[in-house]
Amino acid sequence: MTLRYLTAGESHGPALVGILEGMPAGVPVAREHIGHQLARRRLGTGRSPRMAWEGDDFELLGGVRHGATLGSPVAVLIRNAEWDKWAQAMSPDPPADPEAVAASGRGQPLTRPRPGHADLVGSQKYGYDDVRDALERASARETAARVALATVARELLTATGIAVVSHTVRIGEVSTDAPAPSPEGQAEVDTDPVRCADPAASQAMVAAIERAKSDRDTLGGVVEVVATGLPPGLGSHVHWDRKLDTRLAGALMSIQAFKGVEIGEGFASAATPGSAAHDEIELAEDGYTRRTGRSGGLEGGMTTGGPLRVRAAMKPLSSLAQPLATVDTHTGEPAQAITQRSDVCAVPRAGVVCEAVVALELAAALLDKTGGDSLAEVQRNLAHYRADLSRRSPSPGSPATAGETPGSSASGGAGQAPGGSASDGPGQAPPGDAPSGASAPGWSDSAPDRP
Repeated sequence: MTLRYLTAGESHGPALVGILEGMPAGVPVAREHIGHQLARRRLGTGRSPRMAWEGDDFELLGGVRHGATLGSPVAVLIRNAEWDKWAQAMSPDPPADPEAVAASGRGQPLTRPRPGHADLVGSQKYGYDDVRDALERASARETAARVALATVARELLTATGIAVVSHTVRIGEVSTDAPAPSPEGQAEVDTDPVRCADPAASQAMVAAIERAKSDRDTLGGVVEVVATGLPPGLGSHVHWDRKLDTRLAGALMSIQAFKGVEIGEGFASAATPGSAAHDEIELAEDGYTRRTGRSGGLEGGMTTGGPLRVRAAMKPLSSLAQPLATVDTHTGEPAQAITQRSDVCAVPRAGVVCEAVVALELAAALLDKTGGDSLAEVQRNLAHYRADLSRRSPSPGSPATAGETPGSSASGGAGQAPGGSASDGPGQAPPGDAPSGASAPGWSDSAPDRP
């Protein structure tokens, strides 16, 4: 089954809800890990006042028992801290006194849409008279649910040796070429006020945000996400919608205010000759490698086995303390757009959301490749696949014997895992061998779900 997720809820409604379907059983889930990722999403200079007191109180409602997934849909609820203040204005039930609600500060109809936001177009599409009906769901508050669900996807990736990190590489006109942090170095980057790995650039970014705040303006920027430990072949070249490039770009562009994505050298490669744009291939002891990483770890819509590198551009937020010109949708008269509580710059914490959607897409691509109803089965299938890749890769300087599959012997069956016998069957691991580096629960000679 394909891994998929849905979220529901409004920015000032009672809660957000997220459902993740297709996660195998046995994936560890720790409340503190979900809380940690939600807290990371609240980090950074330039954040809105809401991030200072919104605690993201959450509850796991289904799909998890005693710290592990069950294989059924995972459901999480994240309560909005201000619900008591908004209960009348955002009530799902018809108000007893509509005029009183409309006359209140929070219930007053909003009719001056912000340029650059979903306010106007959402109202046109759905027939809203009050643009709050559009802005509440369009708010980036929704991403808290995605971050929570992605924590479960991260646990699956971690259990299979895959890590996802991020850092800020641009805010406004300030940029850096600093490399992404290692998985072990991510916590240090998170302590930086703008989550930048370059201290000098970080200072300049902070200063730029402070200037924008003084000017009552907002700033955008660019986030880089890097994933390591990936096997070759996640994704596919055979259909457009199975290409991992397609899925990653769509996921990142689905984040509120993101307007551009590049993989590897991306747009810069358009100005580069082909002889200097691609990654030459070498054969090492552990298989095929690339001399460079210009492709960003993706070729033909599939992972190459090297680090996956993707950058996403976030525009300046459209909620401005000094609002832009608009039209009042009730009167038709020129007006100034509404002002809403917002970040001066959301790029630092948006990097955590970028990590989340990348993790969800990588987990889905991994499961598409390995299948498996339990974590143990996923780990075994991945280990078999990696072993098969190794078997099929010739050793450096040692071409395969004519007529034989590289790395195989005349007595070995086609697709046989290293060390197996013909009786083991195609692609079957030898008895008692656990996947290298995997701590698969229940891996023993008596495990009922062994191949």
